[in-house]
Parts: sequence; C-alpha cells; structure tokens
Amino acid sequence: MSDIAVRVDNISKKYTIGNTSSGSLKETIAGLFSKTQQGKTEEFWALEDISFDVKRGEAIGIVGKNGAGKSTLLKVLSRITEPTTGRIEIDGRISSLLEVGTGFHQELTGRENVFLNGTILGMKRAEVRAKFDEIVEFSGIGKFLDTPVKRYSSGMKVRLAFAVAAHLEPEILIIDEVLAVGDAEFQKKCLGKMEDVTGQGRTVLFVSHNMSAVKQLCSKGILLRQGRIVDKGGINKVIDTYLSSDQQENKGGIVHFEPDASKNFQVLKAQLVDDRSIQRYTFECEEEVTLALQCKLTDKIPGLYGYLTVKDKSDNLLIESDTFDYLPNLLESLPTGISNIHIKIPSRTLAPGQYYIYLNFSSQQNTAGFHVDSPGNILSFDVIDTYTMRGNNRRSFLGTTLKWETVDAEITL
Repeated sequence: MSDIAVRVDNISKKYTIGNTSSGSLKETIAGLFSKTQQGKTEEFWALEDISFDVKRGEAIGIVGKNGAGKSTLLKVLSRITEPTTGRIEIDGRISSLLEVGTGFHQELTGRENVFLNGTILGMKRAEVRAKFDEIVEFSGIGKFLDTPVKRYSSGMKVRLAFAVAAHLEPEILIIDEVLAVGDAEFQKKCLGKMEDVTGQGRTVLFVSHNMSAVKQLCSKGILLRQGRIVDKGGINKVIDTYLSSDQQENKGGIVHFEPDASKNFQVLKAQLVDDRSIQRYTFECEEEVTLALQCKLTDKIPGLYGYLTVKDKSDNLLIESDTFDYLPNLLESLPTGISNIHIKIPSRTLAPGQYYIYLNFSSQQNTAGFHVDSPGNILSFDVIDTYTMRGNNRRSFLGTTLKWETVDAEITL
C-alpha cells in the first residue's frame, strides 16, 4: 500500500462568470436555457496548476484569504465538482464537511440522515448502528434526533454533520471553515476528535481562518493566493508567510468587498478610523481605535450576530468579542438596507505592536435559505507609544498604564 493518501497533479478549475452552474448535471442542463448563458461571459480560474501530495496520517492546513481558492480545492478533492485540467489520485474513503447542511436531506430527520450518510460512504446498516450512539452523544442534539433537519439551527447542523463525518471511519477527513459556526466548547471537541483521527493513521485536510486551530492540528500547510500555491511546508512557516503577506496587503486602513447578491447579509466596506473619523492604520496607545463597517442586510435573519477577534503577529488571541457582549444583540434589530456599524477598541488596551482583525457573521437560529458573510482576516494595524518613557519598548500584551501613588491610609488585616 502506498503511503500517499492524496495526490494532486497540476489541477486547475475554470468557471465562467455569468454562468452560475457549479458543474453539477442539474445546473448544467438548467444553464442551457438560462438568459445568463446567452449574454456576455468571462473566464475565471479559481485554481491554477495546483500540485501536492498528502501522506497517509498527515494533517494538512490549507490557508489563505477569502477568494484564494481554498473551498474550491476541497470541493474538487471531495468530487463535488470536476477539475478543468489535471488529475487527482485518492487512496481511501473520503468524508467531507464543507458547508452547513451539506450531505443532509432537509426533509429527513437527524436519525435518518445519519444512516443515509453511512450508506453514501459505503457502510452497512449494522456498521452505522454500531457507531450511532457515539455520534449522537458527540453531537449533543439527542432530543432533536427525530426532528426534520430543515428545522435545525446552523449550529445544530454543524454538530451533527461533524459527528457523522468524524465517526463513520473515513480514511480521509476534509473539513472546511464550518467549525466557525459552532460555539467555543464544541470547536474544542472537534479539534480533539480530529487529533484522534490523525493519531489513528487517518488523513485530515483542514481549511480555517483560525490560525491557532490550524497550528494545533496540522504539521504541514499549504498557502493559496488567487488560486495558486505560493507556499507549502511546515505549518509554522506557512502561517508566518500568510500572516505577514496578509497584513501588508490589508494595511492602509480600508478594504472594499465586491457585492454578492447571494448573501442576505454582507460587509461592503471596512476601515479603521480615529476619534475624528480619519482613516488610519497606525494609532497611538493613547488613542481609541474604531473599526467602521458598512453593511447591507437584504432579508431579516433570525439570530444574526457578529464575531470579532484581534490577534498579534504571533497569532496570540488578545481580544475576542461578539454582539452579545452588550444586550440586546445589535444585529437582531438591524433594519434592511445599508447600515453603518462601529466597533471601538478603547485606548491603552493594546501594547505597541502589529495587530490584525478577524470578522465573522453567523446565526444562532435556523438559517435555512440564508447566506451570511464571513469576511475573515480583513485589516491589520500598528500601535505605537510615544507618550510614556517605556513607550515602544513595552513588552506586555496590554498597553495599560498603572497609577502609582502614596496614600495616608492604614491597612487593616
């Protein structure tokens, strides 16, 4: 038996802009009669000349900005869509978790979907039944098991989908960014399970914007940019390349996003401004840093919320926040149309250094039919300190200054 589980040989994937077909037979036939096909089209290469090998038992982290081609690569590897050119060799049974609800029949119950997925993976009913209790316990949604999946929240779907994907004994496990939907405790469980899977000699390909999770799970990495591999090798080296290039590209204090009609909620613009609303990317410790977002809500989304982190260049998590920090949740009452949202980092929060901001939006409730935005790592900025004697030599994570004073008071024990 070869020690290579996945071999990717010079694959490329071309889409035609104006043609919304994903490559499936149903959408290709429908596209023959669509007006879009009859208009102007433009070729777009989502992947170009991708080649790499994954050894059996390796965990590979695939990183890059939104639009770099990560999800397209995983869809090609999962055989959801065919490459335009090139060849893929896969030795082993694949289980994929690419997006919320993928692989589930919405009208069937959770219980029925567990057995359906096992059948698709080529397992006998008795084999699935032997794993069934373990799947249910891991997912934590036992009391909803006989409810149709269409009534599940996005978090419930992810819980069950991951439990199914990880427990039905695939030789190769492919996981996209969907773990961002789950809560922190469940994400920790998932990472632990994936570590168990690799420890059993199985292979994992993992896409995530969470660099700490990628470092924890993966020993090697692949960095994609505009559909091409720009770096691969040890995971620490790949992540360092990604973060340094990402920070340089996003520096300037502002980023615009192309409008996407498929998203019911989307960030159109993000910029960093000071207390005079002047766009900046370098701030004094004494200054407040404001992330100003321009967002568009097309349809009301139940349970919509926003999530933000601030990390340093070593990927240390320094600030974690969401719209539930102050109740009521701002986004649940957001009107349709264009809105401006400001998120403020108080002065003297961060020590001098370089930082980057990650942004994600999701829903705690059933989001069937809704598409919510996940901008990812959007902006980086610098903090300096010219106000104090220790100034830019301050080595702490925090920029907080402490007041020293003498007092005329007795200390009572």
